[in-house]
Amino acid sequence: RVKMSENVPPKLEELQRMMATELAKHWKLFLFQGVIISLLGVGAIVVPQIATLAIDIFIGWILIMAGIIRGITLFRSRSLPGTILSVLGALLAIVLGVLLIAKPAEGVLTLTMVLVALFIFQGVFSILIALQFRKHVRSWGWTMVSGIIDLFLAYLIMRGWPDTASWAIGLLVGINMLFVGVALISNAIAAKPDS
Repeated sequence: RVKMSENVPPKLEELQRMMATELAKHWKLFLFQGVIISLLGVGAIVVPQIATLAIDIFIGWILIMAGIIRGITLFRSRSLPGTILSVLGALLAIVLGVLLIAKPAEGVLTLTMVLVALFIFQGVFSILIALQFRKHVRSWGWTMVSGIIDLFLAYLIMRGWPDTASWAIGLLVGINMLFVGVALISNAIAAKPDS
């Protein structure tokens, strides 16, 4: 199901063949992942306010854990140069995490802007990947659509700022997850062996 270009250097052609083989071998895993991500996306779309708060709190915990792990690592290697700045960075991550958990409403505004930046980056990256794979994978269009949707979502949230912040993260992440899930499902089905 994966087409190989005749003008591709042998090393790249071998890499593409290996990629196609691995995708075909594990297509069910990609399909399962796509279905789960799509279902989570639908859930976030249906209840975006709850999804927004859940994401805010989740990111808060990630920052706290990252700060603690970084602090422990730095404590064990105190002789490294720049340790004081690194400790300050770890403390800042912990403080930000605590603030996101303690005051999720205020954290949502900041996270919404971070999400816009993430959608822009992910959208551009998805479009570039789709353009690169369009000659090799038949389902490249779904990846392209996913990237365009990401850029459109970033535009929409910026237009309604700050009024959209209470529900935007949950809704946008839900829509994003739905399209990522559909892209994974499509790629999994395209990679399914014919047998």
